[in-house]
Amino acid sequence: MNQQGKLQASWQTLLGDQFELPYMQALRSFLLEEKRLGKQVYPPGEQMFAALNAVAVEKVRVVIIGQDPYHGPGQAHGLSFSVPSGLPIPPSLRNIFKEIDDDLRLPEPLQANCGDLFAWAEQGVLLLNSVLSVEHAQAAAHQGRGWEQFTDVLVSRLAEQRQGLVFLLWGSYAQKKGRLVDNRRHHLLLAPHPSPLSAYRGFFGCKHFSQTNKILAAQGLPIIDWSQSKPCD
Repeated sequence: MNQQGKLQASWQTLLGDQFELPYMQALRSFLLEEKRLGKQVYPPGEQMFAALNAVAVEKVRVVIIGQDPYHGPGQAHGLSFSVPSGLPIPPSLRNIFKEIDDDLRLPEPLQANCGDLFAWAEQGVLLLNSVLSVEHAQAAAHQGRGWEQFTDVLVSRLAEQRQGLVFLLWGSYAQKKGRLVDNRRHHLLLAPHPSPLSAYRGFFGCKHFSQTNKILAAQGLPIIDWSQSKPCD
């Protein structure tokens, strides 16, 4: 994990000091050791900061916080909840699409689309995982290694520098990050996680996507076209 030359300039300015701190040096050593041991780590190193490289600090309007990357082959590509075109849509993302369909009454349901959410990032949606790497077939394997501290600093500094952002915090894990955000300066929308285990406890019907667009419109900002999805290969 060497961010030099790989992190978008605005994020380098915001977070560049973190990479020389002991906790990030320890994280880098851990990831190198995992590689030396022959373990498969997702996403590939060049994609670990893909969420940041997809949208500059000053362009962020919405933040969606996930937990850690998908741990199946080829699934993780650096954007929370997103998978590359051509892969099956994971259950949590399928439920996100269902809620968008029900909330916005789209003429063409998202269920038929691909799971690549890069088009959202291009519109200013930061698709951030709290932990930016994972071991193959071992969910949460890289928790407690330093990523959480890094993303805590990221969320805290982003919230301090910007104003009027919409944070979509789904589930208790993501909602912990909400404690770093001043709700007098930003908008925090909370709901259960969209996984099949909890979506029926209040994620379905939360209407976060229409609410987000109302908040953005009230600030005179363009709304997010949630129907945009990268075409399937």
